[in-house]
Amino acid sequence: MKAIVCTEYGPPDVLELKEVGRPTPKEDEALVRIHAASLNAADFEYLRGSWSARFGGPLKPRHKILGSDIAGRIEAVGRNVKLFQPGDEIWGDLSFPLGYGAFAEYVCVPQSALRLKPAGMTFEQAAAVPSAGVVALHNLRGVGSTAPSLLLSDKGEIQPGQRVLINGAGGGVGTFAVQIAKARGAEVTGVDSPSKLDMLRSIGADHVIDYTREDFTKNGQRYDLILDVVASRSMLDYKRALSPKGVFVCVGGSLPTILQAFSLGPVISMTGSKKLGIVTWKPNNQEDLATLEALFAAGKVVPVIDRRYPLSEVPQALQYLEEGHAKGKVVITVV
Repeated sequence: MKAIVCTEYGPPDVLELKEVGRPTPKEDEALVRIHAASLNAADFEYLRGSWSARFGGPLKPRHKILGSDIAGRIEAVGRNVKLFQPGDEIWGDLSFPLGYGAFAEYVCVPQSALRLKPAGMTFEQAAAVPSAGVVALHNLRGVGSTAPSLLLSDKGEIQPGQRVLINGAGGGVGTFAVQIAKARGAEVTGVDSPSKLDMLRSIGADHVIDYTREDFTKNGQRYDLILDVVASRSMLDYKRALSPKGVFVCVGGSLPTILQAFSLGPVISMTGSKKLGIVTWKPNNQEDLATLEALFAAGKVVPVIDRRYPLSEVPQALQYLEEGHAKGKVVITVV
């Protein structure tokens, strides 16, 4: 089979399209013929050898085939697989601890990490959902948190009328977060670059902010929830922009800001009514995927797909994503 192979850390051009052996499913695995995959920020962070990637591979990548989000058709199953059979159309997330492998024609996946693809979704739409959609859903629930701990709870729900700001709203996680928050009845403000603002309005954002012209932490507005996908400010800046019982959730961003969210966030949370921190991510949570399916079926959440690239052009796709121009998701078409 063909696969995009990563043997060293570096820019996207270190990736190579190679012929590799097709995997054989273990007893609890299914062999999936991949029809579509999608990119996430974690893909180029792993490729570049970020601090988190080097925990598993200090000198070179531990995983040779990157990519986590897939949609495809089951070709074969191990003898202990009871939930699926050959011919089933599925979607799933292959991220840690499963070992990735989405940028290929075939991959073996434990049945616990798969779900039947909704009939109304295309393979491309289904491949766009598993990571970004679940991350958005988990982090929006941080608004219900009352825990002044290192990690915020993900058990809350946005209430109608609450004011939600999403920084980095034009990317993969952000476009899901805007739509989910609107579906819950929130008043949503999306922050991103000028080229993405019209798209944010088109998916339901009530207000948009051009980050090159306005700092949302200094404009005097207050929000019940701030979800920041590209966090780069201090915790005190975010605290200033929160309503009296507001919650700030750090989804991604610079390492100093993430470390602040882990260290200073709990301190601020314990000394006042505002909560700042990080929500843990639980990939392949079947309840969450069912929620996203229902929102899709109701027409309230539709994956925003910016560009499609063939498998052979994964390096170009990663370069485009890393430059920050993508409006929503970038999808790899395999079949």
